[in-house]
Amino acid sequence: MQMADLGDIRLHYRIDGPEDGAPVVFANSLGTDFRLWDKVVARLPAGLRILRYDKRGHGLSDAPEGPYSMGTLVRDAERLMDHLGFRDAVFVGLSIGGMIAQGLAAKRLDLVRALVLSNTACKIGTREIWGERIAAVETGGIAALAAGTMQRWFAPAFRESAECAAWRHMLERTDMQGYIGCCAAIAGTDFMTPTSGLRLPALGIAGSEDGSTPPDLVRETVELIPGSQFALIRGTGHLPCVEKPDDYARLLTDFLTAQGHGIQ
Repeated sequence: MQMADLGDIRLHYRIDGPEDGAPVVFANSLGTDFRLWDKVVARLPAGLRILRYDKRGHGLSDAPEGPYSMGTLVRDAERLMDHLGFRDAVFVGLSIGGMIAQGLAAKRLDLVRALVLSNTACKIGTREIWGERIAAVETGGIAALAAGTMQRWFAPAFRESAECAAWRHMLERTDMQGYIGCCAAIAGTDFMTPTSGLRLPALGIAGSEDGSTPPDLVRETVELIPGSQFALIRGTGHLPCVEKPDDYARLLTDFLTAQGHGIQ
């Protein structure tokens, strides 16, 4: 269990792989911790140096009172990478993690050499929608959102599995202030202009059954970056790395190989 003390925040993180491995950073979605990536990391080739972390308000990281801004979440990732010596990394972000990825790439190209924007967009939802979600959590707790969230996160077949219950528990046990704080950050974010200015390799990944960031939304975002690629994982919802980790890991491996990033 590793904690990075960044002064005003302590972030829980994990590093796998050799010290001289090619750096890859993973940022997870709203309502999950870095275990989101367990299945994918286990399927990636050896030789990568992989950083996963719990963003503020999630997992074992600190959960200060919100609301948070996206700039704060981006700065957390920036400071963590500086603190741990991760530079020139491929940054993989899912949902809010993909928004953090876009913001970080626009701010610190020395830290990010390529992007994987998974089940995300430059703008997700509206202030009104997020305001309603925040109000629902304040009234009934995160559990009040759990059933609807599972429908967006997973395709019907996976929702019938025993594993789905574990993901629901992870969501429901997320710190309420952390969840609300990150909802506020998403509500206030529109990265269309900075993302359209990016010039680096990028891969977009979408799930065909995603009820949070539908495939067309993901495609429209990644196409803001010239020369980008897009991949659709069929039969998956908002978390395809959980439902079809073989397909997800294969896409990542192919992308890393194409960038000459630590895979021969």
